Amino acid sequence: MPIDFYSQISRNKRNTIFLFLAFFILIGILAWIISYILEYFVGIGFIFIFSIFGVFSIIFAVASYYSCDKIVTAISGAHEAPREQYKQLYNIVEELSLASGLPLPRVFVINDTAINAFATGRNPQHSVVCVTTGALTRLSRDQLQGVLAHELSHIRNYDIRTMTVATVLVGIAVLLSDLLLRFFWFGGTRGSGNSDSKSGGIVIAMLVVGIILAIITPIIAQLIQLSVSRKREFMADAGSVEMTRNPEGLASALEVISKDKEPLEAANKATAHLYIANPLKGQKLWMASLFSTHPPIEERIRILRGM
Repeated sequence: MPIDFYSQISRNKRNTIFLFLAFFILIGILAWIISYILEYFVGIGFIFIFSIFGVFSIIFAVASYYSCDKIVTAISGAHEAPREQYKQLYNIVEELSLASGLPLPRVFVINDTAINAFATGRNPQHSVVCVTTGALTRLSRDQLQGVLAHELSHIRNYDIRTMTVATVLVGIAVLLSDLLLRFFWFGGTRGSGNSDSKSGGIVIAMLVVGIILAIITPIIAQLIQLSVSRKREFMADAGSVEMTRNPEGLASALEVISKDKEPLEAANKATAHLYIANPLKGQKLWMASLFSTHPPIEERIRILRGM
């Protein structure tokens, strides 16, 4: 069955809208509960508090969207690669950008001996491709070309927008959840002098619901984040082959990566889904298949070698 890249691009753009709506609904529920509780205990108007939360969330989301490449590279400990020092890296990226018709992305490097790479940004015109020094020293040129073509495919397919928006909005949801839990532990048990038992009962019910939501929000956020199908990795693998005409380049690179047991020090659970392979090696997660950010690397290699 032929792969329709244009359909995938359209699907990813729709997924971005879905993620925005899903997260804003989740954030709105949390903000509403926090505002209601604060009105009862502190006496500040509900509309005022809720408006503050709403404005803050919108400003944070918009600012993060437009500076997502800077945020992700900073979190990852990446720095812009000097052209004179990384001539082969720039040569490959320019070659692939020309072949794919993409604007040249900014090129970054992470000083880490683990083998990995990622792409980020809000669109192809504002994109970043990043590799570790381990990938540069331990992969052959063909293998590195396959890895970089995979990342450029993410840029072309607008995967970077969907994945980056998910990362930013997960942060907002978790921040509000943490705020609600902290309020409960440090101030939620103190009364405000309001003796209305009916209001008090509603607030207690809201606290219970709020605490449950605060506990499960990171899990819900993670599941929404992973709602962007792992098919995107297979699509990027196929896009890599389309650009390089060399399935073995990426297949052998993935084989080398699968044998590399060294975790990437700068990686964390918020950014793990951006990388070409899971950077958190050695971390066993409960229900790993449900929360996995990547399809099995062995399956990806098998499909590539069957092309």
